[in-house]
Amino acid sequence: MDSRRLLRTSATALAAAGLILTGCSGGSDAAASRTTAPASAPSPSSEAPKLKKYYGQKLKWRDCGVEGFQCATLRAPLDYAKPDGEEVRLAVSRARATGPGKRLGSLLVNPGGPGGSAVGYLQGYAGIGYPAPVRARYDMVAVDPRGVARSEPVECLSGPQMDTYTQVDQTPDDTAEINALSAAFKDFAAGCEKKSGQVLGHVSTVETARDMDILRAVLGDEKLTYVGASYGTFLGATYAELFPARVGRLVLDGAMDPSLSALDLNRDQTGGFETAFRAFAADCIRKAGCPLGTESVAAAGEALKKFFRDVDAKPVPTGESRELGESLATTGVIAAMYDEGAWPQLREALTQAMGGDGSGLLALADSYYEREADGTYANLMFANAAVNCLDLPPAYQGPADVQKAVPSFEKASPVFGAGLAWAALNCTYWPTPPTGRPHRITAEGAAPILVVGTTRDPATPYHWAQSLAGQLSSGTLLTYEGDGHTAYGRGSDCIDTAINTYLLEGTPPAEGKRCS
Repeated sequence: MDSRRLLRTSATALAAAGLILTGCSGGSDAAASRTTAPASAPSPSSEAPKLKKYYGQKLKWRDCGVEGFQCATLRAPLDYAKPDGEEVRLAVSRARATGPGKRLGSLLVNPGGPGGSAVGYLQGYAGIGYPAPVRARYDMVAVDPRGVARSEPVECLSGPQMDTYTQVDQTPDDTAEINALSAAFKDFAAGCEKKSGQVLGHVSTVETARDMDILRAVLGDEKLTYVGASYGTFLGATYAELFPARVGRLVLDGAMDPSLSALDLNRDQTGGFETAFRAFAADCIRKAGCPLGTESVAAAGEALKKFFRDVDAKPVPTGESRELGESLATTGVIAAMYDEGAWPQLREALTQAMGGDGSGLLALADSYYEREADGTYANLMFANAAVNCLDLPPAYQGPADVQKAVPSFEKASPVFGAGLAWAALNCTYWPTPPTGRPHRITAEGAAPILVVGTTRDPATPYHWAQSLAGQLSSGTLLTYEGDGHTAYGRGSDCIDTAINTYLLEGTPPAEGKRCS
């Protein structure tokens, strides 16, 4: 499995957030989706003198224990409104430019989430797998965002508690099941509040973008060069909004639309997973032995829905103490939607599960949740909820709102609609109030920004990229006609050449360029 799977199959919030959204991103008021500025965005320039000690710090680089990489710790204020108060310590890693050619500075990368480890992504993929000409000219750099992985990680539940949480029925059929799901979300939120302390209220995207500017300065770069994928596009766009004059070359791949409310984001993403499933089903039914039949895409969808109902009524053994119920089965299927390379694995896992062995789908679900073989979980799911629930108001006020919304979600996706509608109830019970609101990002005065969209992206629907490119005053849209989540490094020479040229020469592709 390529390390970029973090964007595709390990994204828990991506079904619950693309790793972006469902389950926690916020904002149910359609009118609020046109707010013009985030509530939590103070003027960085007005506070610059107070932040001098952070902008002037020197990083002490050390060996990471990973060949070719150095590590350091960056200091930032816990609360930017109180720069003389407590600090957060953020994990940074880099791989020096390999040459030949003149060094262009630092290239910061973020794999998305929110909650994905940028340091892990750098050391496992970007720092060794990005095109050689790019790595030759740039120091490849990553910082785990506050609350994530090695940077003051948000913690919520133990491994056994997470096992229980991931198996809760997310398509409740009666009042008792609705109450059980609500209780699970409440327990999750309470665990985060108990275990995470003050950092829980200070992991917003605005704060992380401000951390990135401190890192830019400390690295000695006049402007930020950045590749962000999935949620990383929202982080990059937020940086451009806060610091337009400091924008260098920004690639936003698999773009989010910051103008949408959580309800709209989750519903759109639900439609994205339906689009991806239909592409998978069209491929599957052409193959002998497709577990969903060979009749039609529509019939394949009905077959999958029946399978979900069957395992909801009677979970399937997996060879361990956890059985495969509807929630884990759905997560396993969604995990494979992020990358068409996982489709053969999904066909085999569905065939096994329909024959009474749920181990294959369970393995897919575990990869999505970043569950280790020893039963422990990475903090991806915890950080994802914490960031999303701060960035936007909750999608619902309570279960009654979900029940009203379910039909529209089922219209967006007959296969996944109900489950993803209920998953968005999470932030309703969050202990810290949201600090951001949905709004358009224009970043007036920024240098050209490259926005990349994939036409059948499951987690960040293509029209989000169209919207973000249109909002940004200097945005240029590059389109990949294909499947999977994000486009860079997925095998399209056309996409890779366009992005490499932009990063190395500063010239974005012609507006409207399309690749396959």
